[in-house]
Amino acid sequence: MIEDPGVSGPGVAPGVYRIDPGATTVRFTTRAVFGLLPVRGSFTVDHGRISITEDIGDCAVEAVIRAASFESGDPQRDEHVRSSDYLDAAVHPEIVFRSRNVGRSAEGVRVQGSLTVRGMTRPTVLALGPVITDDQCLRVRATTSVDRYAFGLTRAKGMTGRHLGITLEVTAALIGTEALLTG
Repeated sequence: MIEDPGVSGPGVAPGVYRIDPGATTVRFTTRAVFGLLPVRGSFTVDHGRISITEDIGDCAVEAVIRAASFESGDPQRDEHVRSSDYLDAAVHPEIVFRSRNVGRSAEGVRVQGSLTVRGMTRPTVLALGPVITDDQCLRVRATTSVDRYAFGLTRAKGMTGRHLGITLEVTAALIGTEALLTG
């Protein structure tokens, strides 16, 4: 077990964990109408894996989000964001986060990786909250900020917020150990 002060429970067992799409949420917040109105919404995780190793620097993460799952509670806006004006979900159905660089800093655990949106890949850092574990499962909150302009999503400047605050609530189940999967 990997013991860490940010872990609640027995510690994180090394191994490969499958992200549970039904128990995982990706929420965003931004502003619209020249920054006057808050916009909140979500995406759906399609699948993903987290590899936990004894050495935190060797941990890895991959998560795939369905671009067409964008949901803000406004059907007209949702269709527009899914269209070629923004996410172009028909051509770029997946939003992908990959990391092979996990580390500790003065601010806590950071996951440095790459985010691919609409075919453009940019560096992204996730800040992890406490990891909650039980028998064969882990739960963790991660946060980041995404600049949509960095991904070429520059329509409606001023009307649509440039930065999105992202919060992920991830639940993942242990599916095997490193030895079983690599040996």
